[in-house]
Amino acid sequence: MNRIVTMVLKNLPIIPGAWIKLCRYAKNPDNYPEEVRYRHIQYILRRAVKSGNIDLQVTGQENIPQEGGFMFYANHQGMFDVLAFAVTCDRPLGAVLKKELYNIPFIHQIALCTKSFPMDREDVRQSLTVIQKVTQEVKNNRIYLIFPEGTRSRQGNQTLPFHSGSFRCAVKSKCPIVPVALIDSFKVLDQKGSKPVRVQMHYLPPIAYEQYKDLKTPDLAALVRDRIDQTIQTHIQ
Repeated sequence: MNRIVTMVLKNLPIIPGAWIKLCRYAKNPDNYPEEVRYRHIQYILRRAVKSGNIDLQVTGQENIPQEGGFMFYANHQGMFDVLAFAVTCDRPLGAVLKKELYNIPFIHQIALCTKSFPMDREDVRQSLTVIQKVTQEVKNNRIYLIFPEGTRSRQGNQTLPFHSGSFRCAVKSKCPIVPVALIDSFKVLDQKGSKPVRVQMHYLPPIAYEQYKDLKTPDLAALVRDRIDQTIQTHIQ
């Protein structure tokens, strides 16, 4: 059975009310505190993880800064990746999403509730506008997630090259960077079936602005990718 179908069937009693509330928040997000919107999203997603036979193993949550704005940079394996962050990071966060992912129902509502932005990498002007918006949000002490590969790798636990332009937000906002390594997350929603699956998520130590300020963005991208790749190779089975 498809995993999404399994999640839906096991949560039928709460779905109507949870969906209506999510849509209400998404329609007028400014009318509700960010904390309220985010806790509702976590409630939905944590039930989905539990009912979807997903063993989400997390390490390094102590590396998540408890104050100030910063950015997560993670490898991108599948549609579950963004949801894993919302489940495991208790500080509200937004994300920069590929425009195709942004328009998927449910993810779209979550994106609106979290002030996430769609990016069209083929539209340079639109991409620059998103970078400017994220930079300002991070300066205002919010958290954002970017997948610097730009798309799902579709190569299992092998990463694609990281786009250096993705790091302009961090450089411009002078914020800490928290690399995150995802392992086997593609097995959740990007493969058929609903058998139990284990996903690993490793929050790595932050890289302070003082540590990378003298690096060019291609070198910074390579540094972050290398730390993620090393973590994947250490923990892969």
